[in-house]
Amino acid sequence: MPFETFDISMLTDLVLPYFQVDPVTLTFIPLKTGKHNSSYWVNTDKERFVLRIAPPDDAGFLFYEKLMMRQEPDLHALIQAKTTIPVAEVIGYDFSRTRLNRDYLLLAALPGTPLSDTPGLTRTMVQRAFFQVGEYLRQLHALTAADVPAANGHYGYLGAHQPMEPQSSWAQAFRVMWHKLLDDVVACGGYTEEEGRTMRQLLELHLEHFNRPVTPSLLHMDVWSQNILIDRAGNVTGLVDFDRALWGDVEIEFAVLDYCGVSVPAFWEGYGRPRDESPPAMIRNQFYLLYEVQKYIPIHIWRRNDPTGAASYKQQSLQLAAQLLPG
Repeated sequence: MPFETFDISMLTDLVLPYFQVDPVTLTFIPLKTGKHNSSYWVNTDKERFVLRIAPPDDAGFLFYEKLMMRQEPDLHALIQAKTTIPVAEVIGYDFSRTRLNRDYLLLAALPGTPLSDTPGLTRTMVQRAFFQVGEYLRQLHALTAADVPAANGHYGYLGAHQPMEPQSSWAQAFRVMWHKLLDDVVACGGYTEEEGRTMRQLLELHLEHFNRPVTPSLLHMDVWSQNILIDRAGNVTGLVDFDRALWGDVEIEFAVLDYCGVSVPAFWEGYGRPRDESPPAMIRNQFYLLYEVQKYIPIHIWRRNDPTGAASYKQQSLQLAAQLLPG
């Protein structure tokens, strides 16, 4: 999504309620690493913060992206209270749309730079970073929907943005998520109605593999090199962008880590638990990978005006789906 610029006076109005500073001491520097929100470094004469402004409501969202920033304050508070994961303190937010017709969030700046943007890293430094990410994700996954009274032990996207009805089992939650994502892919023209039906039927053929006891773990769902902050020695100083988080099967997180190149041996050493590699788990992993890949079809059509890119993701998705067809 193209970076949007905002008038400095507007940005100042957004952050001033949270500071006791002279407005002339504030400076705003575009932070262009993110691909969804418009973000700024906010510098005062003493500290640095991050202001994140959501895209307009008509930007073209996947079902779970609509208003997804609204779940971050509660998630950050939970993670800070229950884990040692380095997440940013939420300084303030406004979802009322009174100052701006967007949601926005103000965070304390974390030290470090994105792993993707840190030059001169040695193999040892990179391994150290992935090991620590493994340690932190194990802590994250130990948080369950039972830790959140409002979630009541349910499954799915349970945040304040409410993109789906909470479900009483992971199998049912993933079925709802799968169908809602396919609704988006069909709506953008990425799949024909017939292709969409084929993908829906494909899950029904394999739904038995999802009917098993699953802990509703807290899942980040967007851990990649740009959302991992590190220092010059490769130590992780922050995990960022929890807005796509959901509660469910850790295996779907593992599929995203596979796709993003994070599930390397050092990660698994830090995580400290082996993954299930049984035949049913491999089938689930294929669906979880498909869930990750298919999302890029509407993203490239609706937000990036890139039909060629969307066609490439469609081809990749159809190839993955073909491997799940019987016989």
